[in-house]
Amino acid sequence: MGEKIQDVILETTSLMAKTCHETDFIVSRGERCLPDRSCVINIIKDLKRVMFPGYFGKENIALISPGYFIGDRLIQIYDQLKPQVEKALYYRDYESSSEQEIGERAEAICIQFFKRLPAVQQMLLKDVQAGFDGDPAAKSREDVIISYPGLFAIFVYRIAHELYVQDVPFLPRIMTEYAHSRTGIDINSGATIGEYFFIDHGTGVVIGETTEIGNNVKLYQGVTLGALSTRSGQKLKGKKRHPTIRDNVTVYSGATILGGETEIGEDVIVAGGAFVTKSVPPHTKVIVKNPEIQIKNSDKKIELQSTENKEGIWEI
Repeated sequence: MGEKIQDVILETTSLMAKTCHETDFIVSRGERCLPDRSCVINIIKDLKRVMFPGYFGKENIALISPGYFIGDRLIQIYDQLKPQVEKALYYRDYESSSEQEIGERAEAICIQFFKRLPAVQQMLLKDVQAGFDGDPAAKSREDVIISYPGLFAIFVYRIAHELYVQDVPFLPRIMTEYAHSRTGIDINSGATIGEYFFIDHGTGVVIGETTEIGNNVKLYQGVTLGALSTRSGQKLKGKKRHPTIRDNVTVYSGATILGGETEIGEDVIVAGGAFVTKSVPPHTKVIVKNPEIQIKNSDKKIELQSTENKEGIWEI
């Protein structure tokens, strides 16, 4: 007679438990536990209703005071947010800080976070305008708010960034990875992004932690703003690894821009499919030079020559 499932489960349990103890893999240690991911996602959903009242909930803002609605939601958000900040801080800092100190710090973080929300909302309204102005397919600003994945990813980033700059662990990453899973757009909460920012289509966009983006920048799908190499791993922590994108830059689909010393100057246009690892001066265009493109039509070939060099063209 073969093995019994009960015996297999007992042996498997023993081996897996041994691995957890030997590698210090067990997450909950005494009173320590990680933040609740589902609660953090609910905070994002509630903040979306606050930032854009009437768009994402059942409430009819025409029938109730916006001030009453926003105030009521903010109180509920605070009641969810502070315990999650405390959990995150305690998990990381329990050896160096008392529970009282962590509670006081969590309160201070929440105060600063809520003070920043009006400014974040103003930034988001400019992002909405950028989406509407930059996309002729947009029927209205409402269309951008309720349906554009790029705006949703930017919204989550701007919220997460406010916690990142206050050195809150876990929560910013949970937030941005939630947006990543929903949209295919991966914006690290540590990036610095100016106003009037727009991501068109969006799928496959990656923006690294130390990226700096100026005002009025537009990215298309598949753009990567990344690091040249991460082979050194944690030794690179805190160092500038990702590019700087100045004001009024457009980066077309599939372009890759890498490196902490790489700077894309003002008013630059980066062509789709470009691979950029060195700085580009302002007021230029980065093109991908193809020596020849052939289109076959039956037995005939139509040859299209690539664009010739002109002043202001930055070839790669």
